[in-house]
Amino acid sequence: MGATMTGRRIHITQQDAIRLREWLRVAGRRHEKDRENLAVLRDELDAAQVIQPDEVPPDVVTLHSRVRLVDSDTDQETCYTLVFPEAAVASRERISVLAPLGAAILGCRTGEEIRFRVPAGWRTVRIAEVLYQPEAAGDFDL
Repeated sequence: MGATMTGRRIHITQQDAIRLREWLRVAGRRHEKDRENLAVLRDELDAAQVIQPDEVPPDVVTLHSRVRLVDSDTDQETCYTLVFPEAAVASRERISVLAPLGAAILGCRTGEEIRFRVPAGWRTVRIAEVLYQPEAAGDFDL
């Protein structure tokens, strides 16, 4: 249940990388049932290009970004805010960075198509727009 990483180089802010690595170190043990998703997130962090928050392009999905996605099979649009697992509430359009979709979109850019695994198989979404990105808005302390 993870994103496909082949040929993909994502950008992640130094602050997000530090916080996610710490979260994985501390909270990862509590999410033993999500072992595969944890591994995907670790792999993504290991392969990511880490940049300073003020250097991140405004169309890159970072933690606390709000994004509009389009399902490649159905053309259905959805909007999500990417958050830590503890803050994820589907009814509030928040998605955990530990969920297959959350891990898949982290560090990606507007226009990219991302293929990721879900329990029922594979899905592909396109990042149609980054509606809000904390770094672009100058919100570095979220």
